[in-house]
Amino acid sequence: MNEFKPIKQEKTVISIRLDVDMLKKIDELSMQTDISRNEFIVQCIDYALHNLKKD
Repeated sequence: MNEFKPIKQEKTVISIRLDVDMLKKIDELSMQTDISRNEFIVQCIDYALHNLKKD
């Protein structure tokens, strides 16, 4: 069995401006998936970065 080694990922606080309707949709979806707004946005950004088409 592999040994558990907890790691601390460095994070930073940022501020973004979102359209009101976009924020409402984000809040609805994060509630439906039972995760925080922050975690939902982080996962969306991660997905976009990993699936970005490169020319």
